[in-house]
Amino acid sequence: MPRVSAKRQITLPVDQCREVGIGPGDLFRSFVADGRITIMPLVPGAAKGCLRHLQGDPSLCDQDSLRSALPESER
Repeated sequence: MPRVSAKRQITLPVDQCREVGIGPGDLFRSFVADGRITIMPLVPGAAKGCLRHLQGDPSLCDQDSLRSALPESER
């Protein structure tokens, strides 16, 4: 059974890494949910196209766009 090192590092079992496609040097994301730590490999391009349905307003400049994101009290 793997242990957490003094640097909080762990060794992932090879069979689990193969199953999810994690290899040496790969990037991953970890998060805590329901008291468990979950590790997920980062998949390049996974978010590509997820904002495709949004339409920009070409009449707004960058400053106006940024300003519109602020609460009224900070504009």
